[in-house]
Amino acid sequence: MSISESLKKKAEEIVFRYPEDKRASALIPLLFEVQRELGWITAEAEEWVVETLGVTPVRVREVITFYSMMRAEPHGKFIIQFCENISCCLTGGEELQHHIEHKLGIHPGETTKDGLFTLKCVECLGGCSWGPMMLVNEDQFFQLTKDRVDQVIDGLRSGKPVKPDHPTPLLGNVAGDKA
Repeated sequence: MSISESLKKKAEEIVFRYPEDKRASALIPLLFEVQRELGWITAEAEEWVVETLGVTPVRVREVITFYSMMRAEPHGKFIIQFCENISCCLTGGEELQHHIEHKLGIHPGETTKDGLFTLKCVECLGGCSWGPMMLVNEDQFFQLTKDRVDQVIDGLRSGKPVKPDHPTPLLGNVAGDKA
């Protein structure tokens, strides 16, 4: 597998935003772009990022393994990150997590047999005031109920995804549109 010309061009656009002595600041945006194109961050892509930004391999690996949104292995088409922090648990998150597990027939860390969904439970998604919440790829869903979870999952299965509750500008998502 090689790095596509479109990814190389996007990398140039990202790196251009930063002063030359601050190129390392482009690490997270560049990793997200790699992940968008490839679905996950391969070893080859890691090496390419190291060369492109002039950072150490250890720095790239630290970032990939620290952030729950970074994927260093293949996952389902839709990655459901479900918050299991106390704020979400106090508002029914634990029951909803079990509902998702039952609906998909998988446990955290697993992928459905059809390759559509991977379930991950994470410590916090930053929506403590609007829990329970989950992130599906880059889309946020807040104040979840069983009905809302079913709508989201069923919409993704049918190819007619429901709009997220709020945009996620940090990850490049504006009003639910993919960047």
